Amino acid sequence: MEQYEPERMSPVQRAALRRSLRNGRASLSRRSLLRASAGGALAVGGLGALSACGIPAAGKTQGGVSAEDHSAKEKTINFSNWTEYMDVDESEKHHPTLDAFAKRTGIKVKYTEDINDNVEFFGKIKPQLAAGQDTGRDIIVVTDWLAARLIRFGWVQKLDAANLPHAYTNLSAQFRNPDWDPGRAYSYPWQGISTVIAYNKKALDGVEVRSVSDLLDNPKLKGRVGFLSEMRDSMGMTLLDMGKDPANFTDDDFDAAIARLQKAVDKGQIRRFTGNDYTSDLTKGDLAACVAWAGDVVQLKADSPDVDFLIPDSGYMTSTDNMLIPNKARHKTNAERLMDFYYEPEPAAELAAYINYVCPVDGVKPYLAKIDKDAANNPLIIPDKAMAAKSHPFRSLSQKEETAYEEKFAKLTGA
Repeated sequence: MEQYEPERMSPVQRAALRRSLRNGRASLSRRSLLRASAGGALAVGGLGALSACGIPAAGKTQGGVSAEDHSAKEKTINFSNWTEYMDVDESEKHHPTLDAFAKRTGIKVKYTEDINDNVEFFGKIKPQLAAGQDTGRDIIVVTDWLAARLIRFGWVQKLDAANLPHAYTNLSAQFRNPDWDPGRAYSYPWQGISTVIAYNKKALDGVEVRSVSDLLDNPKLKGRVGFLSEMRDSMGMTLLDMGKDPANFTDDDFDAAIARLQKAVDKGQIRRFTGNDYTSDLTKGDLAACVAWAGDVVQLKADSPDVDFLIPDSGYMTSTDNMLIPNKARHKTNAERLMDFYYEPEPAAELAAYINYVCPVDGVKPYLAKIDKDAANNPLIIPDKAMAAKSHPFRSLSQKEETAYEEKFAKLTGA
């Protein structure tokens, strides 16, 4: 098991962090969140994953450090999550799915929305985990790069598959084997995050857009194209367009993708690199097409008939927010039971109807259709098999790679 050593961010990484906090996915408490008019469901906007700190290279560990499990005597779970990432009733005082779990099992869930961004939360729990102490949390939800880091340091507990029958059976194939946790020995996805191409039909005025190449090369779109300021999203989509796998690429591949984007920047094809503030430009038509986060598109499509999305034939980028059990958690079995509960189709459907992220649970569509037919038929929430097959993660990065890649991307974007 790799021992934890304090990490120092390079100036480039610090700049990337500031960029993400200022106008990237981390600039929101969790997302731009508006209530949909129908059914009280929530449609989502910007996403909260930071790419500012390096993902440790995937490594094998022997599992984290357990404490005595008090689950049998203490019918409770301490669950830390992002804000606005759980279903609520009309009074906004109760969480229906958590209440249903408590009624069925007798286990009370203390649910806390105390995660605002990954970097901040890591700083909050790092001293306790590094010292081998209980964080006071039985379940935490963090984005894949931080999940990878916690697993690498041996700071989370290996899950007991016997307590996760629904999760093991119903986890969607596209999320089963991340390189940082093969087979999901330490984590299960809470929700998925997708990066796609969005466009304004009126602004395109008949110009066809089917790929990232169209964004970069069609002179009719000059100055009306947007890319994201998050390195993994923009570079991942560009690598895919060039026939490279973002889960398995070389330094030369990355440099070629940088050069491809630089050419578009130099000729004025790309209007700018943005956080989720591209949404207003897209709606107004100042951007005809852009690389976008699927959560934004769900809301924009509901508000504007001119906005739509496409999945390039080359594929699209995906990441996940993940449930993990920290070392020394007092209620591991109870936590695993709650994790498994959200992989039952009915609770998963209730959650998906409310938050509108990519649901990682197979078999949920007919249950979601009973609540919200539009959500059930939305491939940004329930990907069909063809769409799921086009999903690609960005591979884990070493600290050295992270520094080098962020420096090159910062030079490209002018950050």
